[in-house]
Amino acid sequence: MSIYASEKLAEIDEQSRKARRSKKWNNLLHMVGNHSVLIALSAIFILPLYLVIVISLMNKGQAETRSLWPHPFVWHNYLEVFTAVPFLKWTLNTLFVSVVGTIGTVVSSVPPAYVLSRLQWKGRQTTFLVILSTMMLPGQVTMIPVYIIFSKLHWIPSFLPLIVPSFFASAFSIFLLRQFFTSIPDEISDAARIDGCSEFKLMMRIIVPLAKPAISAIALFAFLGSWNDFFGPLLYIVENENLWTLGIGLNAFQGLHHVNTNMMMTASALFMAPVIIIFFFSQKVFIEGVTLTGVKG
Repeated sequence: MSIYASEKLAEIDEQSRKARRSKKWNNLLHMVGNHSVLIALSAIFILPLYLVIVISLMNKGQAETRSLWPHPFVWHNYLEVFTAVPFLKWTLNTLFVSVVGTIGTVVSSVPPAYVLSRLQWKGRQTTFLVILSTMMLPGQVTMIPVYIIFSKLHWIPSFLPLIVPSFFASAFSIFLLRQFFTSIPDEISDAARIDGCSEFKLMMRIIVPLAKPAISAIALFAFLGSWNDFFGPLLYIVENENLWTLGIGLNAFQGLHHVNTNMMMTASALFMAPVIIIFFFSQKVFIEGVTLTGVKG
């Protein structure tokens, strides 16, 4: 009787496991069916990144084929990039310009956004519209006059033309922060003023900490813009190879290795890696900062 009971229990357990597996499989199929469009679009966007990484791990001969998997994995491609060209120096130059430019954008955008959102003064809306109107002016229109100014200041070639403009704020950053600042209840500012808090302390100790998502969003935008910038460095620092950023460096690298697809993909993967890592670690704050900017105002 005990043997029969044991066999019966084993059979029940097996049926239970099969039922659980079947349920998990059905849930998976249901989820895939509900998100099929998103999965297809994600695959379209991920495929180029996948090809870049896979080809970067191939040898030259295999990279020229239609193979979708490296065999064998050629890890020394990543070391060869650093020995073939001063890739580390280009990375440090790009990092310096991007970090300093990001700091300049954040520091210069917070005060005007605060003034336009939290203070009442005559002409505030007109000033805000004038600032927004500058976003409609293409950079090609001001390129020549700005270049002449930097040339007269003897800033070419140097990092100054790439860094100094960021300390004069940008219309987009002011707009984004202004929209977020207006979503903060006025009662918080009024209570702080009653307690004797100055406007500067109010901005730095209350408004700025509450606006971390929006500030993180503009910082990420500024960093990505500087990191991916090619035209600015090409215009201002191309004459001095010691100042080259990754944008110019990759263009020169392409000229040296235009037939080595695997080496080009390796350099491209290294160029994209910091941006992808930063976005994955900051995507929650970034999305929150962008989505909350239109709550009020």
